[in-house]
Order: sequence, then C-alpha cells, then structure tokens
Amino acid sequence: MTARHLANASTGAPADASAGVGSVAEASGPPPARVSARTPIVLCSLALAGAALLGVAVGPVAISPGDLLGTLLAHIPFLRFHTDASPVDQAIVWQLRLPRVVLAGLVGAMLAAGGASYQGILRNSLADPYLLGVAAGAGLGATSVIVTGEHSTIMLPAAAFAGAMVAVTLTYLVAAAGGGRAGGYAIILAGVAVAAMLTAVQTYLQQQHTQQIREIYTWILGSFSVASWSDVQLICPYVAVSALVLFAHRRILDVLRVGGDEAGTLGIHPERTRLVIVAAATLGTAAAVSVSGLIGFVGIIVPHAVRLATSASYRVVMPVSMIGGAAFLVLADVAARTIEAPAELPIGVVTAFVGAPFFLVVLRSRRTSQGVL
Repeated sequence: MTARHLANASTGAPADASAGVGSVAEASGPPPARVSARTPIVLCSLALAGAALLGVAVGPVAISPGDLLGTLLAHIPFLRFHTDASPVDQAIVWQLRLPRVVLAGLVGAMLAAGGASYQGILRNSLADPYLLGVAAGAGLGATSVIVTGEHSTIMLPAAAFAGAMVAVTLTYLVAAAGGGRAGGYAIILAGVAVAAMLTAVQTYLQQQHTQQIREIYTWILGSFSVASWSDVQLICPYVAVSALVLFAHRRILDVLRVGGDEAGTLGIHPERTRLVIVAAATLGTAAAVSVSGLIGFVGIIVPHAVRLATSASYRVVMPVSMIGGAAFLVLADVAARTIEAPAELPIGVVTAFVGAPFFLVVLRSRRTSQGVL
C-alpha cells in the first residue's frame, strides 16, 4: 500500500488506527483532501514572473523597459538577439540585478520548502527551517571566519554551510542518544539545546572581537547586496538535490502527518524516511543561508499562507511553497533596497516585519479554533 492509498482512504480509517496519535495529530489537522495543484502552481508562477521582472527593473539607475527586455533576450543562448542598450545598462541588468533576483528566488524557495518539510515530519505547524540548529550553526561558522579576518567570498559561505550541517548532525545524535528513536519531540528538544549551546559560543566570540560585531550582524540579518552569478552556481547543485528529494517525498509527508505508527503499517519506514527528508531540507537550507545570511519567517509564513489559500495536502503545499517562497523573497528584497534608497535595509528586517504579525495571527487563529497550540 502506498501513500496515495492512505490519502484516499484515510477518512474511512477505523477508530483504533488513530488512537495513538493523540493531540499532536489533532494539531496537524484532518487528513488532506485530494485537490488539484495545477491552478495554485500557475498563479504562483505568474506571481514569481512578475516579481522577477519587478526585481530586475527596480534600481537606482533607470533603465527603459525596451532596454531591459532587450538585454534579457540578448543573453538567451542561440537566440542571437541584438539590443541597442548601452554596455553599462546591460552590465547593470545582467551582472547586478538578475543574479540578485535569481539568488533571492532560490533562497526563498529553499527556506519555504524546508519549513514545510519540517512542519510535516515533526507534525508541528509552527516549525521552521532553523528549528534543528541550522541558524545557530551557520551563525557560528560565519562568525568564526569573520573574526579571523579570512572571510573571502568562498570561505564565508563554506563556513556557514559547514556549521549548519554540523549543527543538524549534532541535533540528530543528541536526539538518538541512549538508543532511543529520534522522534519528533526528541528532535525538537535536541535542536533547542544544540542551538543554545552554539549561540553561546557565537556570543562569546562576538564579545572577544567587538570590532567585528557590525559585520557579523550585517550577515546575520541577511542581504543580497553582493549577490553574483558565482553565488548562484555555488548553491545550485545543493538546491537541485534538495528540491528533487523533497518534491519526491511530498506524498509521504501526507502519510507522516497522520502518524509514524500508521505510516509503518503501510510499509514506510518512518525513522529512515524522516532522516532522508531532514537531510534534504537541511542541505537546501544550509546552502541558502550560506549565501544570504539568516532570513527569518519565510519558512513559516509561506507554507501557512499556502495551506490557508489552497489545501493542507503536501501534493499542493510543497510545490506551491517553493514557487511562492521564491516570489515572496524576491519582493522582500525589492522592498529592502527601495524603502531607504540608496541605502538598503537588511532583508531579515523586512521579512520579520511581515512575518511577525502573520505569526501572531496564526497563533490566535489556532487558539480560537482548537483551544490549544
């Protein structure tokens, strides 16, 4: 029996099949109804296209729509389109604005997909991609190279990526300590403990190197101001692998929402599957934060908005969250570089400004509808 069978038959399951799920399953909501993902995917794709065009068009240098479009067409392989745009305008569009838009889209897609994945496997709709220590590990890795003065364009992302991966590995080892299963609650508690420990080390380093605190916080709050095609190329392999694995497991995430024991009766190995999904989500998230810094709330508000607007089924939530997360972060970056132009706001400030009220609304609605979180 497959995950699809459960999605079709879950509403008719016998009473004892869900007896062990308890209040966590209630918090996860009823089994998702089967709905088409085509319409929300098309709508989100159109929104992403519009956000990308806006991101390329907006900037301190005014470039006409004709020159903008001509520059984009001129760089399409084998098209051989000739544009009358000046070399300076072409360089601005192709070397400065477009890689920034592409990088913001990739990071937004991974943060949203990571948040949706963690929410599914941990059966906690308030989980985010930083829950297992990714943020603390990446922050410590970045801080370590900044205070040593060796933070080149290669060393800083590499250290942040390595720190994030080590943090999640340590979280899983702590959760599985004592020979027990690395279940949802154990993973969450271990993630909190590991994050606290790594954050303490990071704070110590900051206090010992106060002259670099401004630079550290600039990275922590997130920015795409120095985005380049090399950054895009750097994270593309990790993003591709992560996105493919998470997309392939979207139906199994629907099964895991019901409960690990129920998934086991269908021939799915819950611990092994959970580990694969966590590894893929962490890989994508670590790659994203290594080039962007720690951008919060994307992994919470985008999957929630998708569920509210479409369906709770991961057949819809996963692909739409990826596309919607890309569009959201591209628009957030546009806001970050225009609100106080020519200066730029950290993009983490923009996402927090939008995400914090949304988070409070979600908390209030959950309390109202269920009485508990």
